[in-house]
Amino acid sequence: MRPGRRGAAALAVLAASALLAGCADLGYYWQSASGHLGLMRAARPVPEWLDDPATSEALKTKLALTQRIRQFAVAELGLPDNDSYKSYADLHRNAALWNVVAAPPHALTLKTWCFPVAGCVGYRGYYDEAAANAEAAAQQSQGLETAVYPVPAYSTLGWMNWAGGDPLLSTFIGYPEGELARLVFHELAHQVLYVPDDTMFNESFATAVERIGGARWLRTHASEAARLDYAQFDGRRQQFRALTAETRRALEAVYGSPAAKAQDWPAVDAMKADAMADFRQRFAKLREGWTGPRQGVYDGWVARANNAMFGAQAAYDELVPGFEALFEREGEDWPRFYAAVKRLAEMPKAERRQALRTEAAPATAGAPTNQRQQQGGRGG
Repeated sequence: MRPGRRGAAALAVLAASALLAGCADLGYYWQSASGHLGLMRAARPVPEWLDDPATSEALKTKLALTQRIRQFAVAELGLPDNDSYKSYADLHRNAALWNVVAAPPHALTLKTWCFPVAGCVGYRGYYDEAAANAEAAAQQSQGLETAVYPVPAYSTLGWMNWAGGDPLLSTFIGYPEGELARLVFHELAHQVLYVPDDTMFNESFATAVERIGGARWLRTHASEAARLDYAQFDGRRQQFRALTAETRRALEAVYGSPAAKAQDWPAVDAMKADAMADFRQRFAKLREGWTGPRQGVYDGWVARANNAMFGAQAAYDELVPGFEALFEREGEDWPRFYAAVKRLAEMPKAERRQALRTEAAPATAGAPTNQRQQQGGRGG
């Protein structure tokens, strides 16, 4: 199909989803449908870009690289072989969409929004940054802490493969080789398995796939320069993740303290402020030891850090060690690993999460989580 026809078909499906959700959310679902339609209209098959004399040599090089990564994903990682990431769209903006996250002032539990296909998730996406900021302001007016962050890519979970699949985007095509591979692996992992109403399980699974797969790609297919570039950035990422994980534990202790149980909120707020100040001081000291490019990649995150941001990050990190341990237990065999993950997905939410924490416990005993993640090794 030509992009316009498949885009119209996609719009019809998404509009139908909007009606299923009820009139109250019709405006939101319409912006979702029209936003995705615009993205699909901009997409052209990679071969067309490669054959176009107007395409820069730098872009051609990156697009050719993505197709090698795409083939590797199928042949080596057992990820789906379909039309996703075989087309490219230049969006002329710095994000595919913007996510809004929100959490209470005395908890890291994210507010959830429910959708007809994806179920309930801990974020709400907008194709217009101003609309995302307006939603964040509305949540703040209800007493919640909020954050708005740019999203370079998202997955339609395989639902739109009949219409051309998910395209490569200008919002991430410029990433260094290691990060580009990881992102493609992460988004394809969502097409292997997606469990409604469990953002942490879904994102931790996809993050584990991207880390393990990314490490394999770099080891077997990347240049030495690409490996060195990745190693430097990933080292900083692991340091940052370790620091934020420690801060999450400190905040959880504050929110579960006797003062919190007694609803002594001034005392809780004072302890919370101390934990946040300690986080920023420790980050500043950590950053002093960084040299070279991308030193400031986490500066904005740290400046805006709040419960919503810590809660959102936990969704991508919390269960990763368990998935990595499960991969090892299944003999590093991708079909066996995916089958084991699907068995976990059939359990009640609390049971599958506990099973993954138990899986990780022997491997992580006596060692910080980030040390294990370096073995498997998305952006911070």
